[in-house]
Amino acid sequence: MKLRTARSGRPGRRTLIAAASVSAAALVLSGCGVGGSGEAASDTDELTVVVEGGGKAELQPIADLYKEETGTTVTLVELPYAGLYDRVSSELQAGQPSFDVAALDAIWLPAFAPALAPLDDLYTDDVESDLFGGLVSEAKVDDSFVGMPVWTNSEILFYRTDLFEDAQNMADFEAEYGYALAAPTTWEEYRDVAEFFTRDTDGDGTVDLYGTDVKGAVETEWLATVSQAGEETMVLDAATGEVTIDSAAHQEALDFYVSLLPFAPAGAAQLDWAGSQNLFYQGNLAMMRFWGHAYRQTPDDSPVMDSIGVAPMIGGPAGVAGVPGAWYLSVPASGANQDAAKEFVAFAYEHNALAADTSLGLVARKSAFESKAGEPGFENYPALVTTLEAPQSLPRPATPEWQEIVDSVLVPLMQKAVEPDADTARLLSEAKSQIEAIVE
Repeated sequence: MKLRTARSGRPGRRTLIAAASVSAAALVLSGCGVGGSGEAASDTDELTVVVEGGGKAELQPIADLYKEETGTTVTLVELPYAGLYDRVSSELQAGQPSFDVAALDAIWLPAFAPALAPLDDLYTDDVESDLFGGLVSEAKVDDSFVGMPVWTNSEILFYRTDLFEDAQNMADFEAEYGYALAAPTTWEEYRDVAEFFTRDTDGDGTVDLYGTDVKGAVETEWLATVSQAGEETMVLDAATGEVTIDSAAHQEALDFYVSLLPFAPAGAAQLDWAGSQNLFYQGNLAMMRFWGHAYRQTPDDSPVMDSIGVAPMIGGPAGVAGVPGAWYLSVPASGANQDAAKEFVAFAYEHNALAADTSLGLVARKSAFESKAGEPGFENYPALVTTLEAPQSLPRPATPEWQEIVDSVLVPLMQKAVEPDADTARLLSEAKSQIEAIVE
């Protein structure tokens, strides 16, 4: 599952041009949380769920238990990121979905919301209290909840413990910078550590270890920095339509982001998530800011396999901030099995912790994260929770045009910003005009 770890094949602007109306019967649920009766809510004995990439692995144990407890078979149909968007979009527009439930990227919910069934009945006080605030706000479009989070993610800090715990490195760093070498928590510390570890390790006259990377082919890492700078409405205010991308906080964040270029490998304009992972796993980076699920993805033959530490995402003037990377289970308003589909969504929430032991190990509920406290292999969970709970870890704007803004404005902006002598103020001003033309 890409989970925004690559940009290849992402859809451009697509807008739902038609949506079916629905008057769904009330879903009666019992027990704690969203609970459920343990029985399918309609006569169907099979449900189809469309999901992207590795999301099948995350949902499979839940589907298996649902079959065992209710007798209803849940068929998980796995599609590539763009293919999932296209299928959901076209079938919702036609009002004839072939699926009963869809796992949707958070950024798609505003575009699909008119054709999704409300899930308000599932959002009890207990449910909302066990979810991070950003997940609840993203799930609500206009006046209705249209998705239930099934897993969430954020960038956190990855660093090489073999370098950070080396006695000579520790002594040299403190002598040069005046404080102890440790996982950085601020922009200033991050820049210092990145500078310190950028070096020629084999004496051939060429730098072969870099303190960090700078990703110019993706936008999300810079957006996290925007929130760290204190911006409350990244890029635009979805409620008013005001474009904010040229604010002082956006400028400060972009200037910090590009200030790391001297301590990063060349070719930043082309570097995406997959490229960053490869550099870190090959031992070329001392640190990387990356999605938390990568902690379980280190190749067995990586030279840093046993030397990876994790910490919360770094903080700027406004403190720690990441961009929540959530996926939601949603039900089409024109679906034939809405009650049964909602029952499965409720069941998936109740048994969310089952996803922790899958390949990516991603969950959504706070209690699911807490259930793995202290267990080996889940050292990334505290860093994820701290980052997701940070007040400045804000979701992206809830606008149907977001994907177009990303593809046609934000990524080109980043690619230009990481070029030598880029005029970041001018680039942000131009981006504002481009985004205004999209959302007007």
